[in-house]
Amino acid sequence: AGSLDHRQLQGISKTSCDVIDAMGKENIQWIESYITEDKVFCKYLAINEDLLREHAERGGFPINKITQIQNRISPRTASDD
Repeated sequence: AGSLDHRQLQGISKTSCDVIDAMGKENIQWIESYITEDKVFCKYLAINEDLLREHAERGGFPINKITQIQNRISPRTASDD
């Protein structure tokens, strides 16, 4: 995955956006993806896991594991504000 060039990433991104448009943005939203040397980690908001699987199937993307985020922290979490 890390060897994909800008044009390839742009094409993948467009395909994903087109699929989401067809599925309905009120049901699934792509937040961002992180690309490593050999994997892609994608962050979505979706009503359910089936929509994520459908998005992957329609777009021709592999989907190996779905993990629901339970909470999040950041440097701001350390402060009392």
